[in-house]
Amino acid sequence: MASERTRARIAARIKERTAHCIEFELADPRAHFITVTNVEVAADLSAAKVFYSVLGSPSEQSQVRHMFEKAAGFVQRQVARVLQTRVTPRLSFIYDDSLERAAELDAVIQAALNRDASIRGEEVDEPEPAEATDTDEPEEVDPDGASTDDVDEAPDEIPDDSDEPRS
Repeated sequence: MASERTRARIAARIKERTAHCIEFELADPRAHFITVTNVEVAADLSAAKVFYSVLGSPSEQSQVRHMFEKAAGFVQRQVARVLQTRVTPRLSFIYDDSLERAAELDAVIQAALNRDASIRGEEVDEPEPAEATDTDEPEEVDPDGASTDDVDEAPDEIPDDSDEPRS
């Protein structure tokens, strides 16, 4: 039996290599918008479950499932090349629907909050889509520790000390 630390290290390496293989090495047109979300390795390191999600319709999810059935051996070999273990865990690919369930639960919670607000006679707050603002960017800091966002802008024209004529 492998230690928890060893299993976590191997799971992380399998996840990394599988994602790389899907993105760069599979020459399959169905391999688009796939995210490897998690990897669970068995205690004896004989098997690993690779959880993935797909951005797309149920038909695209089905196509990706079929792609994994066909490409499992190739991905297994690519993982074996980098794992450096005596035995490579047998990979099984499982669709991870946790993102869809989270979205459904979020919608149910939002509907309940809206219903509660309407019962109390309050205005119903509709969630607004998040907009990108310039506050999302990290604040620049001088080596002295002062924020550069607080400094006045530099003058538009910088005096030229050279004696050369401008063109």
